[in-house]
Amino acid sequence: MIEDIYLMSIRPKYARAIFAGKKKYELRKLSGAPTIEEGSIIVVYASGQIKGIIGEFRVGRVIRATPERVWEIVRQPGTGIGEDAWFYIRGAKQAMALEVRDPTPYQRQVTLEEIRRIIPGWMPPFSYKALREGDPIYELVIKKLRSSLRSP
Repeated sequence: MIEDIYLMSIRPKYARAIFAGKKKYELRKLSGAPTIEEGSIIVVYASGQIKGIIGEFRVGRVIRATPERVWEIVRQPGTGIGEDAWFYIRGAKQAMALEVRDPTPYQRQVTLEEIRRIIPGWMPPFSYKALREGDPIYELVIKKLRSSLRSP
C-alpha cells in the first residue's frame, strides 16, 4: 500500500508560487472528490503552458468548511493567496484549503507529451485524483520521479 498520494492540476503561476515558497495554501472546491488528509502527498501537474508533472508537497493543516470560512482563514497576509482565489471557491457548497509543507520540485519535469508516449491518451485530472498502486501514471511516471528524491 502506498501512502496517500494525489495528482493535482494547478495553474502555472500558482505552482511556481508553491515551489518558490510563497503560496502557503492550495484551495479546492469540494464536490464528491476524495478527501485529502493531513500528511498526504500532492504531486503537482502544472497546467497551462507548462503541461507537466513538476514536483510535490506534503499536506499540513486541512481546512474544510464553507467557502466564506475557508476564505476568512487563508486570506491572511503571508499566505500567498490573492483575491482571485475567492472567485475560484465562492458559490461552492464546501471548500478545502490544503496547507503546503515541504514543497519539493522534481529533478526534472515530465511533460504531457512524454506521458502520452508512455500512456497514450492520458489526461491530467480536472482538479485532483487519488493515486493507487497499479495506476499506470503512478507506476510508470510518478514512482520514478519520487524515487529520484531519495537517491543520493
